[in-house]
Amino acid sequence: QAQLVESGGGLVQPGGSLRLSCTASGFTLDYYAIGWFRQAPGKEREGVSCISGNERSIDYADSVKGRFTISRDNAKNTVYLQMNSLKPEDTGLYYCATDPRSGTCTTWEGRYDHWGRGTQVTVSS
Repeated sequence: QAQLVESGGGLVQPGGSLRLSCTASGFTLDYYAIGWFRQAPGKEREGVSCISGNERSIDYADSVKGRFTISRDNAKNTVYLQMNSLKPEDTGLYYCATDPRSGTCTTWEGRYDHWGRGTQVTVSS
C-alpha cells in the first residue's frame, strides 16, 4: 500500500542542523511535486518549502530562506529538507505531502492530497 513517511527529526540546539527525509513506498515520487509543512501547538500549519517533479520549481517560506534547502533523490524515492541555523521558532511537527501537479510548485497546502504523519523537530537550548 502507498505510504509517505517522514524521518530525521529530533532535538537540536539553536544554530544546529537537521536533515529531514520524506520517503515514499508503494508508489514513485518522480512526477509529484513535494511540499514540506510544519505546525506548532496552537498555531496553524504553514508551508515551509516545495519542489516540483522536475526540480525546476522550488520555493521557500520567507522565514526559512537562506537557511533551509530542499532537494530530491528519485533513485531513493526520497525528498530531503536540509535545515541549518535552526531557531527555536522552527520547532514543530514537520510533514511532507504530495501535489499531483508536477509543474510549478507552491507551499499552499490546498494543492496537496496525500500526507505523511510527521516528524517532530524541537530547537531548544
